[in-house]
Parts: sequence; C-alpha cells; structure tokens
Amino acid sequence: MTGLKCLIGVVFLLALCGKTLVRGGFGGFERSLRSLVVVPRAYVRPLAVLIVAGEAGVVLALAVPGRATAVAGFALAIALLLVFTAGLARALRSGAQTPCHCFGASTTPLGPHHLLRNLLLAVLALLGVTITAVAAPDGHPAGALVAAAAGLVLGGLVAALDELLALFSPMTPERR
Repeated sequence: MTGLKCLIGVVFLLALCGKTLVRGGFGGFERSLRSLVVVPRAYVRPLAVLIVAGEAGVVLALAVPGRATAVAGFALAIALLLVFTAGLARALRSGAQTPCHCFGASTTPLGPHHLLRNLLLAVLALLGVTITAVAAPDGHPAGALVAAAAGLVLGGLVAALDELLALFSPMTPERR
C-alpha cells in the first residue's frame, strides 16, 4: 500500500507543481486545454482550476495517514485519470497535436502513450483502493521504506515519460 500511495501521490504532486509552481505553468495548461477543444471555451478556466484542485486533493488524501483517506485519495485519482483518458482520447480522435501539459511545459504532442500511461495509473490506483480496503496495514517498517522509495522513483519516471521516450526514440532529420 505504501509503494502505491507514493507512486500515485508523487505523480499527482509533480503534475500539480508543474501547473502551479512553474512560471507560466497554469497558463500553458489552460492554453493546452483550450486547444484540445474538450470543453466549450467558457468552461476551460473552471475545468483547469477543477483539475488542479483535484490533483491537490489526491496528494493531500494520500499524504494523510489512515485507511479512509487513502481510499478517498486512490478513488479520486481513478476518477481524474479516467476523465483525463476520456478527454485525451477525444482530442486524439479529432487529430489534436497539442503537447501534453500534464506535468508543466512540454513539446511532446499527445499520443497513445499518454492514454496508456493514464490507464496504467488508474489500474494501479484501483489496486491501491483494493489493497487498502482489504489488507492489513504495512508490516515491517523497513519493507514500507523500500516500498516508499520504489514508489517515489517509479512516480518520477512516470512524470518524466515524455522526456524518456524522446531520449530513446530514433533520430529523425528534424531532431539532428
């Protein structure tokens, strides 16, 4: 449970920080939502604020000790990830080439890997809800520490997915 809380928590924390702490992060996120045309223009700012508030809710709920708050955090993460996935799928079907501003500024256009990332995170959050609801709390403190470290590292890798894919993709003439 600790590893999953850390993984999901750090993904949402990095997404939140990319939109709120980085200069121009929220504006860039709002512009990307506008260009995706997933909602009418009048709803773009309220949607952006709601997303940021939801991400903060996930981070807070997963950071507070307790079974009930963990279940709430994982459930909110699932809901947000499914909404994000539906919005991304709609944007991809319409041919959108807008970069994903999920974690702040990015030049990587939306792609199927964003859908896959969100669906895998939703499955992991579902696993977190299930484990939290039925399993005993983490046993040995050393095991919880190892799980937390693994979750933090994996969460960071998920947040850096676009950069990692660009690093390992073949060179094209425009990238040379």
